[in-house]
Amino acid sequence: ASRRFVCVIDPSKRVEVLGRFPLPIEVIPMARSHVARELVKLGGQPVWRDGVVTDNGNWILDVHHLRISAPLELERELNQIAGVVTVGLFAARRADVVLIGDREMA
Repeated sequence: ASRRFVCVIDPSKRVEVLGRFPLPIEVIPMARSHVARELVKLGGQPVWRDGVVTDNGNWILDVHHLRISAPLELERELNQIAGVVTVGLFAARRADVVLIGDREMA
């Protein structure tokens, strides 16, 4: 593991309350259906990001309408679902540095 976590975002990702955007969850391909069912039980609406394969050979589920009022607890709960590789919340390991990009500098 690295000593510092640097998170790079674009300005549109800044929100007051989490949940405005779908939450990406990386899943093992053979566990996609199982994970999706578990996410529905939590109130989410998972959508498979068809055609996208991560550098680890896994798939992404974008979870809409998931209540994220307690990010740390939710991240822990999601990571306990069999087949989940990682979750797009960074509550347990907060960023040491956040870089906010500017479209004009791209």
